[in-house]
Amino acid sequence: MITDFALVFGAYLLGSVSSAIIVCRLMGLPDPRSQGSNNPGATNVLRIGGKKAAAVTLLGDSIKGLIPMLTAHLFGASPLILALTGMAAFLGHLYPVFFGFQGGKGVATALGVQFGLHWGIGGAVGLIWLLMAKVINISSLSALVSMALAPLIVWAVWPEPELVTMQILISTLLFWRHRANIANLLKGSEKTIGEGKNEES
Repeated sequence: MITDFALVFGAYLLGSVSSAIIVCRLMGLPDPRSQGSNNPGATNVLRIGGKKAAAVTLLGDSIKGLIPMLTAHLFGASPLILALTGMAAFLGHLYPVFFGFQGGKGVATALGVQFGLHWGIGGAVGLIWLLMAKVINISSLSALVSMALAPLIVWAVWPEPELVTMQILISTLLFWRHRANIANLLKGSEKTIGEGKNEES
């Protein structure tokens, strides 16, 4: 029981470490919460700091989801604890206790959780995102499509109810955090990858 609690609580704390804010501070860049889309995520860091800063941010956000899941596997966690650990890491990124509960939108951290759960799940979701990004060149739509399909991928690879439920909740929250992007998509005003001010990250 203590181990299970430590896994979940530790996942939330790690998820609460904002890669975007830390990277920007270390590289002498403006706070991403006050520039561009005001969102502390990799795409906004790309906008204000370039590809190197964005790549480090993306890696950091992914690791926040990956490490807790791999650790949970190492301790032989049940599907329920795996699900709670993944949710905790994701919620930490969205609502970080160390940064006033002002977090990013969770795409990279969700992908880290998926890779940590099972490489096949993460690989399938990541491949869908890449293919969509290549074809339509819109980051937010690529993320939304890949995360909409993610529960089906989890069900196909590891059909435990707790894990499928975890992914449904993550996808639902991710859609909620992207509501401004969805509005832009419906209006036809969402920017392409690397173009201008875009709410996605």
